[in-house]
Amino acid sequence: MEFEGYSHVWLVVLFIAIFFAVRMAVGIWSSKKVSDAVDYIVAGRRLPIYMVGASVMATWFAAETLMGASSNAYQYGLQGVVFDPFGAAACLFISGFLFTRVMRRARYLTVVDFFERRYGKWMTILASLLQLMTYFVWSGAQIVAAGTIVHVLFPSVPLEIGMILVAVWVTGYTMLGGMLADTTLDFMQMFFTAGGVTLIFLFVLNQVGGWSGLTSISETLYNPRPFTLVPDMEGEAGYLGYFGAMGWMYWVAAWMAIGFGSVPTQDLFQRSMSGRNEATAVWGTYLAGFLYLFFGVMSPLIGIMMFKLAPDVVNPDGVLVKAAMDYMPPVLTALFLAALASALMSTSDSSLLAGASVVTQNLFPLFGKRLDPISEVKWTRIMVLVSGLVGVVVAIRAAVIYELGVVAWSLLLVGLFSPFALGMYWKKANQWGAVASYLGGFLVWAVGIPIAQHIGLGGDPTVVVCGGDMDCAFWDATYIASFPAFFVSLFLMIVVSLLTQKQDPPKPITDIDGKLLDTSLISNLGVISLQDALRKLRPE
Repeated sequence: MEFEGYSHVWLVVLFIAIFFAVRMAVGIWSSKKVSDAVDYIVAGRRLPIYMVGASVMATWFAAETLMGASSNAYQYGLQGVVFDPFGAAACLFISGFLFTRVMRRARYLTVVDFFERRYGKWMTILASLLQLMTYFVWSGAQIVAAGTIVHVLFPSVPLEIGMILVAVWVTGYTMLGGMLADTTLDFMQMFFTAGGVTLIFLFVLNQVGGWSGLTSISETLYNPRPFTLVPDMEGEAGYLGYFGAMGWMYWVAAWMAIGFGSVPTQDLFQRSMSGRNEATAVWGTYLAGFLYLFFGVMSPLIGIMMFKLAPDVVNPDGVLVKAAMDYMPPVLTALFLAALASALMSTSDSSLLAGASVVTQNLFPLFGKRLDPISEVKWTRIMVLVSGLVGVVVAIRAAVIYELGVVAWSLLLVGLFSPFALGMYWKKANQWGAVASYLGGFLVWAVGIPIAQHIGLGGDPTVVVCGGDMDCAFWDATYIASFPAFFVSLFLMIVVSLLTQKQDPPKPITDIDGKLLDTSLISNLGVISLQDALRKLRPE
């Protein structure tokens, strides 16, 4: 964000202070409604459809998503946002249709509960470690971004101090209120971020001459076809600068990175599992997908329009903020920018609670520490604090966040998706197959990154395409290498499971109490009455 010369910074500061105060107040209020781990981790499984949908949407619809989508579209058009919002929206629809119903029926508290009951000890450990690494890094990334905002608004406050202040605040209200505080704040947050980006879109649309002006835009910074999602192999753009097999692999990997990779994640299922029943969980996830796609596409369209209005922006990362400050009234701009800063907290609190829940619900019991209901809440709060401290450490070592973030989310795709998806729908899936899938996908991905960087996988290596920029080359290679790694992971899951049926008999899917679940296809799929989701029912 760049506020130099902006005469209404005081308004931004005022609204940020109000948002921060409201967050802590909600945390204090929610803490009075927490009596056990079910209340703290999944809000007592009593959330209505609009809370589930809004919370899932707001958790992912964060500041870096909005700013990143507008920046990528400014440079590459819609090709640059295949990852997000299109891949992210696809993830929500896939999750709702294939997985959410069973997860809610089983009354799991964490996504690792599924791996524990379906596969056993070793997959519980591997899945838990991967979830923890992901959320430690993700929390750190949000703390860096929020601390940067504090530093920009108050230049005399060092960046590290800003990060610590933000971390203390987020950790504090999350420790108090848990999931109820998170979802309540997410619901409130959604109106400000979604409403704000809608207003910016309308103001910028007016500046370019309406819909005809928007559709007449013929280029962005690096793409002569700004409104196409598919690779432009016959033209000048390819896919993000890659042609041939590399271009198509990158494009498919872009869809899979979040579309598949973010399916087996705690923050997503923690919210859907908070729904009052199966129908609410499923339709709340669908609602989140529709909301995410509808409001999410506005940010890249703003980026495309801003290239027409201001083609000489030095730092495209700030193009959304520039649009707000240049074309919206000061009060609306200040409100949106404050909401943007607050949105980072919606993602941070989700990460803190997700990681803490995995520790107390999966790792503690695995190593013999059994907790009563009151102790579960106490220790989950303690682990939220630990997660916050680790997030600050990661944030202060900000130089590694970029790489670690890519590593963590890519591992979810190449290591966990196949065991999760096949474990849900294939009765012969076993722990040996799952471990082989996890480790094999990781090894192929790790080897594929330097190959994609320096040799290429059916096209120019990423170092060449990125002009020697090693950060750019690593980012691109990470995604491209995940393409073969994903299919190796899938292959190993099937083959090793089939070869080890006698040595490692598959376990059936059971609920949180160890009872067998109905796993018939119709019973699994997210084809369920919307009326049941809207009806006021007691939590199951």
